[in-house]
Amino acid sequence: MTQALRKLVTFDEFVAQYPDNPQRRYELHDGVIVEMAQPTGDHEEVVGFVVRKLSVELDRLNLPYLIPKTVFVKPLENESAYSPDVLILNQPNLGNELLWKKASTVSLAASIPLVVEVVSTNWRDDYHKKYADYEEMGILEYWIVDYAALGGREFIGKPKQPTILVCCLEEGEYLIKKFRGNDRIQSPTFPELNLTAEQIFRAGVVS
Repeated sequence: MTQALRKLVTFDEFVAQYPDNPQRRYELHDGVIVEMAQPTGDHEEVVGFVVRKLSVELDRLNLPYLIPKTVFVKPLENESAYSPDVLILNQPNLGNELLWKKASTVSLAASIPLVVEVVSTNWRDDYHKKYADYEEMGILEYWIVDYAALGGREFIGKPKQPTILVCCLEEGEYLIKKFRGNDRIQSPTFPELNLTAEQIFRAGVVS
């Protein structure tokens, strides 16, 4: 479970006092500093695999994108700041980001072609809060990679099964497509991506 340090702060205060602990990650959720649970090895293997596959596509297509290590995504309408597991940035648009140079933070949908969250014990954040904020920001594509089938049954079925949800923005709302097993991931950002859900799931060994 995530552990919230209950004191309301602004985004500027959060950045100024960001806890100095390289072993931990923190996010800001509506003014509350949240210490994220330490990820498992399986989780990190899935993240690394997705980064590797998407990096190959970036190079192959010679896109002006990059995959940063640590960047905050800040919705404009609230005091939140998220640190996605995988973030694709449109480098030419970073000059329009007011917080990029001083706080490595992006808020404009034009800067974010794709964001990926790999589900862990705080699955409600990925399926509810971040989903709503990314949608409101206008981020065109959002993946929820639930390799360990931790999410609610309404999202991944009953009985629960590993699922990847690809959420694509249409007329201001996300439309969700679900991928399991040997389904090939359909990504508007990477339409020629040759990658199945099972390949991603196998990157993290689920006991």
